Amino acid sequence: MHRRSRPAVVAAALAAVFLGTLGNVSAAPARAAVEPTAGQPVAADCPPAVAEKATCYTGQDENGAYYTMAVPHRWNGSLVVHAHGGPDLGDTSDAARSTEDLGRWAVMVDEGYAWAGSSYRRGGYGARMAAADTENVRRLFTDRFGRPERTYLHGQSWGGNVAAKVAETYGGRPGAYDGVLLTNGVLGGGSRGYDYRVDLRVVYQYYCHNHPRPTEPQYPLWQGLRAGSTMTTAGLRARLQECTGYASDPADRTGPQQRNLDDILAVTGIPERTLESHLRFATFTFRDIVANRLDGRNPWSNRGVHYTGSHDDKALNAGVERFSADPTARRDLSYDSDLTGKVSLPVLTMHAIDDPTAFVEHEAAYRATLRGAGRSGNLVQTFTKEHEHSSLSDSEYANSVAALDTWVSTGRRPSPRAIAASCAAFDATYGDGCFYDPGFRPAPYASRVLPRPGGLTWPAMTAARERAWSRIQGVGIAP
Repeated sequence: MHRRSRPAVVAAALAAVFLGTLGNVSAAPARAAVEPTAGQPVAADCPPAVAEKATCYTGQDENGAYYTMAVPHRWNGSLVVHAHGGPDLGDTSDAARSTEDLGRWAVMVDEGYAWAGSSYRRGGYGARMAAADTENVRRLFTDRFGRPERTYLHGQSWGGNVAAKVAETYGGRPGAYDGVLLTNGVLGGGSRGYDYRVDLRVVYQYYCHNHPRPTEPQYPLWQGLRAGSTMTTAGLRARLQECTGYASDPADRTGPQQRNLDDILAVTGIPERTLESHLRFATFTFRDIVANRLDGRNPWSNRGVHYTGSHDDKALNAGVERFSADPTARRDLSYDSDLTGKVSLPVLTMHAIDDPTAFVEHEAAYRATLRGAGRSGNLVQTFTKEHEHSSLSDSEYANSVAALDTWVSTGRRPSPRAIAASCAAFDATYGDGCFYDPGFRPAPYASRVLPRPGGLTWPAMTAARERAWSRIQGVGIAP
């Protein structure tokens, strides 16, 4: 009997994993606009923010992903394709998500751009799946309305990861995309972009002992939550409150609660105001990644990590739960979500310096990725003195997409200082303020997120991943 080579066996196993879990899928082929097809956009009510300014369309593509489009009454001829954040959790596409996002990103329509966004075919993790669905909505728009003059990608939060993946996977195709705008993006990739939540999960349990409680079935913390658990977000918040009193006025916390809270925040570096949301990610999103996408395998490690900042670091490091990643799980998560830096398009990023969810050091990771791929000339990064993750100033969004459009149309790469200076003209319209800090540079990613001992440096990791991916793609796994 013929035996396949080891690379072929590995590739076949990876294909089985990704076809059924993380969503290694190709975008559907484009169809001629003259062919009426199920799933094509149909006219629909617009969200209030654009109701008087555009005609809206909705539909569901052949993979089950709901989507929304808007064409301004005064269309400038170009398109913004939006990749939403999250990931939302659930088994099916959320019909309302893309319409809600259109209302949230109405500034793009205000600026004259058509807009298209997918809700993705299901909830849960899967950057390549979400990238394919984002590419599909672009193709559906082109089928229905013709090729735009220019097409720009936009992604915020996890959507930044998705949009960057779209740019790498589909951006080299002629006429597909012209530029990329990434705002408050999760750009460290899945294989290490969640390490600070891994640390939170184990540090929290060391101090709180209630997730799980000693009387409940035990499970390794890298699972996020045990199979079959009926815990809700409200239940998780109750346990966090019980241990730390995080929702109470400091004067109303007990001494042990305040001490637990102080230690957890000091060790993990997570801001108090987003502690609960990070713990939700380290619970429910971890469960989705491990149980639903990686067939129960562990992609994370904290073996050898030395935690500091507590009242008793020696006891913490001796008592915290330790585990090592399954190399195949880490490889598969990396294949799905990590970025190669091989992008041939102009990429403009904007990030709040005090982003409490996707720390600004993600930008340092992304710059290192493009530098390692020899593409740093395609990247311009801007930073603002804002403090939120989910939204930035509309004046800045309008300014950013205009700066990207000028870069693409003229071929002249803008400076962060020039972008900051041009914002005032847009603030005269939107009045949300311009908060750029053109002199800011983020510290290295490892300065904020404890590196995993024995791991590769970022350039070496990128090179190793590229070698592995070239073998995988060479035997037919869809890009």
